[in-house]
Amino acid sequence: MTMLRRMLLIVGILLLIVLVVLFLLLPALGSYRSDPAHLRDYPTDNPHIVSETEISSHRSGGGIAPEQTLRALRTCAESRDFAVDTFEFDLHLTRDGVLVLLHDETLDRVSDSAVVFGEQDVRPEEKDYAELRTLNMGAQFVAADGSMPYAGLHGEAVPEDLRILSLSDAFEYLANWGEYKFILEIKNEGELGRRSVDRLWEILEAYGLVDRVVVGTFHAEISDYLDEAYPLLARSASVAEVAAFWLAALTDSDSYTPPCRVLQIPFTEEYLRWGVNLGTTTVVNYAHRHNMAVQYWTINDPEEMAYLASIGADCIMTDYPDRLYALLHRAEESA
Repeated sequence: MTMLRRMLLIVGILLLIVLVVLFLLLPALGSYRSDPAHLRDYPTDNPHIVSETEISSHRSGGGIAPEQTLRALRTCAESRDFAVDTFEFDLHLTRDGVLVLLHDETLDRVSDSAVVFGEQDVRPEEKDYAELRTLNMGAQFVAADGSMPYAGLHGEAVPEDLRILSLSDAFEYLANWGEYKFILEIKNEGELGRRSVDRLWEILEAYGLVDRVVVGTFHAEISDYLDEAYPLLARSASVAEVAAFWLAALTDSDSYTPPCRVLQIPFTEEYLRWGVNLGTTTVVNYAHRHNMAVQYWTINDPEEMAYLASIGADCIMTDYPDRLYALLHRAEESA
């Protein structure tokens, strides 16, 4: 065996050992939980860094009402049993330039679009707002008892509060119920995404909400456009920026420069099983040290809610805001 082959064999064996060690460590990294006593306080002028964890209704409380409908907003805003601090909306631009609340790229998962339009995979930008208003956005909603209470409603039988909702109408309704914050995700990319941002800015200015909003997107070019065109809008970190932050936090880098004011990061099994554990006091402390708020998605398990609140999460996004409210208030009462 030549010297080169021996070296390659040794390198290969070492790489294999490293991979095996990493594979064995992944479950431990994912299951690690920080001691809340390690949490530190830092001076801040960031309004999204708060002393008590805020409750965000993810998709407007999609676990307890048809997501992102007026009925979902009413369920949260008018409840006597719980309250929310922040509403989370996903935004698409229609063919005629209306920003509407919808999470997916198509209408199929939540509505009766396939029945009404006679085809599947219809995208909101392919229809005018008036056409989309004919849909039942609660058609696929499954209640806690397993029933689908709105599945049989079509056409004129669909209540107004189950029809697709424009962002303007959502703001108009909620203005009567409190001074809420908003987490808004731009779902469109490219030129359509930039047009969405332009329209969003117009609406936020009209309602005086610029300082109560965090805008997010999974499209890097839209994050860049937000920075260039609307620097007054607070935005959340992109995927690449979250990765750079995590590396800096793990190494306690002194040269890190925050790209934005808010981290919106996951704490779910999908990431934890690969050792991507962003729910630690190391993450929260490093973010707060750099004047960045930490907001977690999408947390529906009570134990995870309690843990993230204990390590200083500024906001928790959940499909079940009633569940999170009850948990946080029980903790306050027992303190």
